[in-house]
Amino acid sequence: MSDKKNKILFIDSVHSCMKEMFEAAGYSCDDGTKKNKEEIISIVENYIGLIVRSRITIDKEIIDKATDLKFIGRVGAGMESIDVEYAEKKRIRCFNSPEGNRDAVGEHALGMLIALMNNFLRADKQVRTGEWKREENRGVEIKGKTIGIIGYGNMGSAFARKLKGFEANVIAYDKYKFNYSDEFVKEVSLNEIFEKSDILSFHVPLTDETHYMFNESFIKKIKKNFWLINTSRGPVVKTEDLFAALKTGKIKGAALDVVEYEETSFETLATKELPNAWKNIINSDKVILSPHIAGWTEESKIKLAKVLAEKIIAYMKSL
Repeated sequence: MSDKKNKILFIDSVHSCMKEMFEAAGYSCDDGTKKNKEEIISIVENYIGLIVRSRITIDKEIIDKATDLKFIGRVGAGMESIDVEYAEKKRIRCFNSPEGNRDAVGEHALGMLIALMNNFLRADKQVRTGEWKREENRGVEIKGKTIGIIGYGNMGSAFARKLKGFEANVIAYDKYKFNYSDEFVKEVSLNEIFEKSDILSFHVPLTDETHYMFNESFIKKIKKNFWLINTSRGPVVKTEDLFAALKTGKIKGAALDVVEYEETSFETLATKELPNAWKNIINSDKVILSPHIAGWTEESKIKLAKVLAEKIIAYMKSL
């Protein structure tokens, strides 16, 4: 490869194994993790590939300047930080690596659910202050409950597998996937999700279609009072409507690894004044929160990078 045709720019930090794999395959890797958007635009024409997470959106402005770009690799699952449609029109292949953190997400979702249904956080806080409340913290078992999974890709299917030993009835709906019933899950319609779910878990990408998918109208269609888990993307759930349903008891509790008020980089909450709905959520002992870390384990950091590098290297060899 010539110098011009083998350079890859890392816009976000990733596990070092990815750089090692690319270099072993004959590529040159440059560190762009400290560069802002304008600096990236000024040099992107020199690269055949970009490696990103969510720090900077790869939009039309960047893509138009990337005249030699062959691929964009997203370390993770969600592709909302890339204008995939426009990139592919420019014959730039876009890759992600959801296989790398699906087990982490499945375990995290299960852990949050167990903690939620057994009042772990509230009970822990009480014991530390000298309170010993047993009856008030009586838990609820997963066994025998119907768990509805919305979105049955890598994350939804991993969650179903983790539930195998709990003797629950696991059902799933995916608008774009069919014929996936197996020993872990039963494929159903969305109406059956509404009819049967005791627990609802979201595993969908963020698109125009899924933005505020979980809202007042959606909640009203669910027959039972239920628990909610969201480890997908924050704006899938409308926080204001979630809190209203928590107040009425329609939602028994919520486990949220993501919230709609995150910055697009997922690194911080938005700096604008947070609305009352969020203030109510953080003061509710019916809600368990974590800072978008469901897919962040020591193991997934390696797997996310390794899986993505393997896909890209194989693709480039095929050209």
